[in-house]
Amino acid sequence: MSEATGAGLAQADYDVAICGAGPAGMALAALLVQRGMPASRIALVDAKSLDAARGDPRTLALSWGSRQILGQVGAWPVPATGIHEIHVSRKGTFGRSMITRDEHRVPALGYVTRYGDLVTVLAGVVERLGIASLRPMRVTALDEAAGGVRLALDDGRSDGRTISAAIAVQAEGGLFGAQADKQAMRDYGQTAIIAQVEASAPIAHRAYERFTDEGPLAMLPQDDGETRGYSMVWCVRPETAQELLSLDDAAFLARLNGTFGERLGRFTHATRRLAFPLGLNAGVTGTARTTAIGNAAQTLHPVAGQGLNLGLRDATVLARLLARGATPEALAEFAALRRQDRDVTVRLTDTMARIFANTSPLQPVLGLSLAAIDLFSPARSVLAELMMYGRR
Repeated sequence: MSEATGAGLAQADYDVAICGAGPAGMALAALLVQRGMPASRIALVDAKSLDAARGDPRTLALSWGSRQILGQVGAWPVPATGIHEIHVSRKGTFGRSMITRDEHRVPALGYVTRYGDLVTVLAGVVERLGIASLRPMRVTALDEAAGGVRLALDDGRSDGRTISAAIAVQAEGGLFGAQADKQAMRDYGQTAIIAQVEASAPIAHRAYERFTDEGPLAMLPQDDGETRGYSMVWCVRPETAQELLSLDDAAFLARLNGTFGERLGRFTHATRRLAFPLGLNAGVTGTARTTAIGNAAQTLHPVAGQGLNLGLRDATVLARLLARGATPEALAEFAALRRQDRDVTVRLTDTMARIFANTSPLQPVLGLSLAAIDLFSPARSVLAELMMYGRR
């Protein structure tokens, strides 16, 4: 994909300027074109170069519903491992729940992919559609007037340029702790430790969510063609995170084995560990001519892997409305239509992150509730539907 710089902008006026060319932002741009908006009326702006985005090693969990959205714009397949089963348990208590694809008659409950792989496929779609991609380019100022929005851009090399748009969409949220506070804000007092790990007895296509006193421990199957590994997301208190980061590999794997148990045999290898602070930061974001989607609108706890999936659902609804007209009325309708799905997903992840992550005497009861969900298929179906499609 060719990358424009401030000195090379040939067009300054757009219907929609999307600030953030990650998966949610690029999906929105492609969905707008699919809905009939000319590609020439859309601009994608991102501070990172495409090469930097392609090299991002983070793992993403895509729901079955998100796979359908990506398929609509020609961004599927991507290199990914299907999730056929999700095993949910609570450390130290009896009871677990198992959600399976067969019960819901879908090819997969979801997929595990790498950020860089998804960005590469979506970037190819954006290029084929002829959507302007202005990167690396920072938005340094945004001025809103009655007739539109003016964005000041800086590529670090020129004196800067401006573009104007009828509507501006913020699609780049950043990490919790580096954002402006929104209406619903909670510091979970947890840090996510991220790594790729290998196990001696892997179970193909089965994902795990194991709740502990300090937070959930997720194992997402990620088959790279040579080994059946797992993408690990281990949520712990900040002081525990510092301890885990300081351990050598053997000591770290011993701690991991002790926490996860022997469902996958023994963990035998781990890559370099990374750490990220965790919190909730969500709420109505926008003005008459600006709005936000995805992580920019709601930063969630990673439990149940709903962040990007919620963002892609945002993009789908917003594209349908803006394709009819890039107006303040479209943004007002977008906020109303997305309220329920956003609220339900925020409450679900917030409750799961807090209710299981403590040493309350009620934990054995909560463990039994997982067994009850496993035995009561309607409850299991509701949970699976929310994870795959959101609140529809």
